[in-house]
Amino acid sequence: MSVNGDFGGDEYRERLAGDRRDEETAPLLSNGSVQPRVKGASFASSVFNLINAIMGSGILGLAYAMASTGIVGFCILLVLVSSLAAYSIHLLLKLCDQTGINSYEDLGRRALRKPGKVLVGVAILIQNIGAMSSYFFILKSELPAAISIFLSPDSTGNAWYEDGRLLLILVTICVVLPLSILPRIGFLGYTSSIAFFFMLYFTVVIVVKKWSIPCPLPHNLTTLSGAFQVSNSTDPECTPKLFVISSESAYAIPTMAFSFLCHTAILPIYCELDRPSKVRMQNVTNVSISLSFLVYLISALFGYLTFYAQVNSELLLGYDMYLPRDIMVMTVRVAILLSVLLTVPLINFPARKALILLLCGGRPFSWLIHIVATFFILGVVLMLAIFVPDIRNVFGVVGSTTSSCLLFIFPGIFYLRISREPLGSFDSIGALMLMVFGLIVGLTSFSVIVITWVQSS
Repeated sequence: MSVNGDFGGDEYRERLAGDRRDEETAPLLSNGSVQPRVKGASFASSVFNLINAIMGSGILGLAYAMASTGIVGFCILLVLVSSLAAYSIHLLLKLCDQTGINSYEDLGRRALRKPGKVLVGVAILIQNIGAMSSYFFILKSELPAAISIFLSPDSTGNAWYEDGRLLLILVTICVVLPLSILPRIGFLGYTSSIAFFFMLYFTVVIVVKKWSIPCPLPHNLTTLSGAFQVSNSTDPECTPKLFVISSESAYAIPTMAFSFLCHTAILPIYCELDRPSKVRMQNVTNVSISLSFLVYLISALFGYLTFYAQVNSELLLGYDMYLPRDIMVMTVRVAILLSVLLTVPLINFPARKALILLLCGGRPFSWLIHIVATFFILGVVLMLAIFVPDIRNVFGVVGSTTSSCLLFIFPGIFYLRISREPLGSFDSIGALMLMVFGLIVGLTSFSVIVITWVQSS
């Protein structure tokens, strides 16, 4: 996921004169009624912005989720999660129209008073730290492979520039930290406009390379001499599973929830929409989620049909072994790295804003607080990326906790607490079911993940 923003240091000092949406100490989404703009964002532009908010590193873990649930099981779960994501957005938009509030934190405060606002702030902070950790994990695993493109095939792999952890630290200090510490990085929002095309290119490469790697996967890599080799679909290892149930299946729904979470970006996109209305914004949501669904499904399906049970939890890593110097794989790796590298500072902004809100409340802008919060968040993210051994752990833990809360539980609770509709109405019953589903899925997935960790340790 990516979050676009424009946060000005001078504007922080204007809190006493009136609330400004761009202040770091203001809520992630501004409070107040939805105001029509002289010239808002077009329908297509809003769809594109929301797709950028939806799609992110989760796309690399969905093939592994399919291997853990089977093709039919995965499709059922993906349809369920995407539909519930669209419905929970419907509830948030309805609350926005009823109350004039367009801030996720303020909806929490309206529903549960101060504890509600704190819960939402903590969830946003953890969610964004998890998202940045997943991006850092990609950088750690893919940077050495990207550098090896320009090295001799005889390289030993022991050089300092082939150590993913060291490269991650250097990139964080030299690139991510300077961009994250700026009071205004609105210009970086333009870089996210190419993210969707990177994801489309990634999907095309996954589809094309399905026929470049034979099945069963060769033990002797010298057998991969010709392009577009035909898989032996009669081999048991090459038979796709329709349904799979195992301890690994617990990672599936959290990974999907992580992949479809865009709720912290919904309301500001709604505010900027030309001729904003709930119906028009719901159409933006439906189109965006449908397009993301198609890209997710195609990339997961062909990634799974390439490696089957041997699919890696970070999909691109599987191609290193069998297509180590393939041009298309090299270019898609570089494209994703560039996208990830420039997205991390954007995600850091709402995370830092949530942290400052939780610890400092409505204090005016302070460079000391700004810098300390930036260092703290990037330090935590860096430690997680260096010491967490598998990206599926990030998707699993964050997806089963904060993603489930922001996607399912909070919209249901807030609607039941705030809406004036009777408890027997369709949306009230739907909100209750959404909340129960989120609680069951989150607690079950998290419990299975923890038990699996304990058994493997």
